[in-house]
Amino acid sequence: MTAQDIRAKYVAFYAARGHAIIPRALLVPQNDPTTLFTGSGMQPLLPYLLGDRHPEGVRLVDSQTCLRAQDIEEVGDNRHTTFFEMLGNWSLGDYFKQQQLPWIFEFLIDEVGLDISKFYVTCFIGDAQFEIPKDSESGDIWKQLFAGKGIEAGDIDIGSEADGYRIGLPPGKRIFYYDASKNWWCRGGKIGDMPEGEPGGPDSEMFYRFDDSAHSVHEKKQFGELCHPNCDCGRFMEIGNNVFMEYVKSGSGFKKLPKQNVDHGSGLERIAAAAIDSPDAFKISLLWPIVEKLEALSGKKYVDHLVSMRVIADHLRGATFLAVDGVVPSNKEQGYVMRRLMRRAMIKAYDLGIEQNFVQAVIPVIADLYHDDFPDVAAKRSGVIEVLVKEEKSFRTTLRKGLAELQKISRLPKLAVEHEGKYFEEIPLAGNDHSPGESSPRRTVASGVLLTAQDIFMLQDTYGFPAELSLEQAGVLGIAYTEDWRTRFDSLLQEQRDRSRTAAKGDFKGGLGGQSEQHRKYHTATHLMYQALRSTLGDHVVQRGSNITEERLRFDFSHAEKVTPEQQRRVEAIVNEQIAKDLKISFQEYPTKVATEEKGALGQFGDRYGDTVKVYQMLADGAEKPFSFEICGGPHVDHTLQLFEDNKRFKIIKEESSSAGIRRIKAILG
Repeated sequence: MTAQDIRAKYVAFYAARGHAIIPRALLVPQNDPTTLFTGSGMQPLLPYLLGDRHPEGVRLVDSQTCLRAQDIEEVGDNRHTTFFEMLGNWSLGDYFKQQQLPWIFEFLIDEVGLDISKFYVTCFIGDAQFEIPKDSESGDIWKQLFAGKGIEAGDIDIGSEADGYRIGLPPGKRIFYYDASKNWWCRGGKIGDMPEGEPGGPDSEMFYRFDDSAHSVHEKKQFGELCHPNCDCGRFMEIGNNVFMEYVKSGSGFKKLPKQNVDHGSGLERIAAAAIDSPDAFKISLLWPIVEKLEALSGKKYVDHLVSMRVIADHLRGATFLAVDGVVPSNKEQGYVMRRLMRRAMIKAYDLGIEQNFVQAVIPVIADLYHDDFPDVAAKRSGVIEVLVKEEKSFRTTLRKGLAELQKISRLPKLAVEHEGKYFEEIPLAGNDHSPGESSPRRTVASGVLLTAQDIFMLQDTYGFPAELSLEQAGVLGIAYTEDWRTRFDSLLQEQRDRSRTAAKGDFKGGLGGQSEQHRKYHTATHLMYQALRSTLGDHVVQRGSNITEERLRFDFSHAEKVTPEQQRRVEAIVNEQIAKDLKISFQEYPTKVATEEKGALGQFGDRYGDTVKVYQMLADGAEKPFSFEICGGPHVDHTLQLFEDNKRFKIIKEESSSAGIRRIKAILG
């Protein structure tokens, strides 16, 4: 059964049991500034799990695309990916354990056809300190389900890591009880750290065991025959988790919630790997065609280049969906992670001998895998390819030189300052026995090959290597780096920014070249155009830059496709219509979180604000909602009819590409 079949069957299975099918959320969270990406299926639904009413009801199902940048270093083993799909179903105060566990068991064993002899589960052992009982209810349900298939499933209390997790697999044991570090869910992570009023509860995870013969291919063998379902050696693969939000923390302890929720999440890729009984998740139908394309392009075999091909397949898949969701490579936030994914993939391709442009050959393969099930992938296919090909081209011009520079660095010994066994910012050798000459308890020692903060900064500034990527490649080449490289690196970065500000010759915040009346008019028009672009093209439009002179305005924004003449005319019409309404312009200061999270004020993507911000609104007489509500430092005109003085109108005079996924508009009042 293919991964595509499993996804379709899962959604249909729960829809037949009264669940509303909800669309996937974007990879970039829309109302959660605490995280860069949607990293789990439940993340977009957290407000509803905490009590809000969902418009689709109390039973929900979806397949949510997720990205976890923290797993980037793990990619290369048999099961970790940065991008994945989470199959999810939820009960918001409706059904509970008695329905969820039999349903998911039926789906995995009867619908997908997993080998039940390799199926194991875990439950919560309880917590005496907080007087929370053992989740025997879930354990008993699992026993009945196994018995229905002719298997007598014994259980065993594993306890905590301090008690010794590594017990092996006692004969007949299928149900393993763990402590809260393994089988308890709450937002704070630890049961003891839950604030009063916070909900949480036990969870029951499901695992698939691969043949012992396959265990030899796993990278982490330290547990050997003593491994258990929840260890990390790779013999067992977690394929899903049932979270039972059952308790609430009170001043006197834990109490049962009046309405209890089910939050289920299963990794599509991992279920698909179990379905074909392969411990290698990259052999499933959503990843193997990418690997086959890489084999064809490189002339090399996957079995001989596991890590390189896995990294490329995963990273390009993640970059594809980031582009679908409106992210473009940049040096900030989500765009930075996207750029790092792309450039890591390109370096691995270089290692495979793929020096010609390969993104244009691989991305269509990825798009084909999702074309039928994700309409947005089909609709944005050409734009996605354009964005990623541009990023490849921009980096490829310096890739070879940057790698050569790293090779050169690897042959240059340095001196370092050593203190308490750690290396700190080093000084390159000059001549023979050069000494830093510090009068401190530190001593200078010859440290062999070291990557300096200056090296890391140079590789990023000159060759486009993000700092983390330089450190990764340094590891490959056996180059060490100092403990405090980040402090010095940030200092060099700030020095460069200060030089740039000086060179800008007094440009004002917001891109203003001055503060004349004409600058104010064009600045005001820019706000109006920004909102008009979002109304016309969609909420993915985010400001990426602005430059205002007395002759025109220039505005850069995220959008993967050319703005058509018809769309340009629509934007002009909206702006002129709002100007004619003589919107009154005023501002108010808010705490930053209130402005962005509660009030919904627009801000420039990637900007960092202080504790308070100034928010300008443009409001028509009698209107309840402002047309424009945006964080800005000013200055503006007092009311929009001032833009029509001398019979002028707002006109777009040019639309063009600024960079990958960024469009640029120039406009005048004329």
